[in-house]
Amino acid sequence: MRSAYKGALAICVAAILWGLDGVVLTPRLFNLSVPFVVFLLHAVPFLLMQPVLFRSYRALASMTALEWVFLGLVALTGGVLGTFAIVKALFLVNFSQVSVVVLLQKLQPVFAIVLAAILLKEPLTARFVGWAGLALVGAYLLTFGAKLPDLSGGTHMAIAAAWAAVAAAAFGTATVLGKRVLQVLDFRQATFGRYGLTTILALLYLLLSGHGLPFGEVTRLNWLLILIIGLTTGSGAIFLYYFGLTRVRASVSAICELCLPLSAILLDYLINGSVLRPWQWLGAAILVLAITMVSIQQPKRRPQPNDS
Repeated sequence: MRSAYKGALAICVAAILWGLDGVVLTPRLFNLSVPFVVFLLHAVPFLLMQPVLFRSYRALASMTALEWVFLGLVALTGGVLGTFAIVKALFLVNFSQVSVVVLLQKLQPVFAIVLAAILLKEPLTARFVGWAGLALVGAYLLTFGAKLPDLSGGTHMAIAAAWAAVAAAAFGTATVLGKRVLQVLDFRQATFGRYGLTTILALLYLLLSGHGLPFGEVTRLNWLLILIIGLTTGSGAIFLYYFGLTRVRASVSAICELCLPLSAILLDYLINGSVLRPWQWLGAAILVLAITMVSIQQPKRRPQPNDS
């Protein structure tokens, strides 16, 4: 019983850290380009992992070519694309209702389960389809309220919401692809390999696209935030999450993860002064309820991070 309490507490702390990252930390790297932020958020934690997880190189070296392909796809979707999309979304809202972007990430299980049905032939139940549809309704209300989408300009919320959905889809894809990787690596080795490959892919993009490595633009505050993210809300939160997940049932984990949207809304109000409107509160409640029911009724899945 004590082990279960420790597990539940670890998942709650991890979820709060993810909320802290999305609302307080990552948006304050806005002075840097998005691809460079993606690189730094993986390169710094990967360097910090070296003294602790250096033995993972032996496990990675023993993988087959096909297993490397799957790990590469996980790094590409969950690492590069997912992180790029969520950072882009957070930068677009410019501290205005950041919690909306964070909450939209909760759509991730829907994408993961649908993709698992397509690629892994896992069955979709009518109940799942119903809850998934309700989650989309909640996501719409959270983003647009009871009005039709206004894409005429003056707000980036619609575009940010689209990027947040892309991030959820990318992280969900990485979850499904990661199932194959976790057949040969434990979660520590898989996380180590994913961060390493994501660092390499992001570096190649920066060099080949002409962005370069503008380290001169990184302020002392930026370095401090990147270090904090690397130690806590990045790899640190993931390790906490997996520690907890081995000690509690999936249904308990789904409830504990509600700390993420709750902390995001609270922090967005306390730090950024953003308050959800009545229709958004309704949408948030519907989204959280629907995703919780999806998570409880389906086998628990989670992407190897960003992280995020």
